[in-house]
Amino acid sequence: MGNQSRRDFMRNSLLGLAALPLGAGILSKQAFAETLPRLDPSDEQAQALNYVEVASDASDHPAYEEGEVCDNCMFFEADTEGCQLFPQYSVEPQGWCQSWAPIT
Repeated sequence: MGNQSRRDFMRNSLLGLAALPLGAGILSKQAFAETLPRLDPSDEQAQALNYVEVASDASDHPAYEEGEVCDNCMFFEADTEGCQLFPQYSVEPQGWCQSWAPIT
């Protein structure tokens, strides 16, 4: 019986140790995502994509159509308000940039 208990302990310990990197990776990704700074529209990359914080401000842009906003774009990540095009920043959900694409 003592050996059975020791085996269970060793197996569970090894499984727990194997899961630590996965758990740490998930937690650190969430922690990083929650602390992303908001994208400044004057940022060089933001200007290159004509990013605005209020979509209607882009109404004079030829690619803009009413109703296009970051939070209904395929690049928007709702849980973090992040954008795949600006991975180091969060974006305004009601913003817009010329790379807007519908969610498919």
